[in-house]
Amino acid sequence: MLKDMLNNIQKKSLKERFLLVLGILFFLIYLVLGLMIMFWEKLPLNMETKYRYAFGGLLIVYSAIRFLRLINSKE
Repeated sequence: MLKDMLNNIQKKSLKERFLLVLGILFFLIYLVLGLMIMFWEKLPLNMETKYRYAFGGLLIVYSAIRFLRLINSKE
């Protein structure tokens, strides 16, 4: 499976590779932002703790959805 994925990446054009890297970058940005909102207490957000966890969890779920869409794209 990993060999097939690497072979698929090598077949992509330069534009498609750039978009793949950009997709991975934004996946990491949303994941880190969600974790920061949840666990960084000195982040200047005036939210209650339960709303911080809910918003951070929502961002993490969104990043997981983006990652799954990125992995499942066969173009």
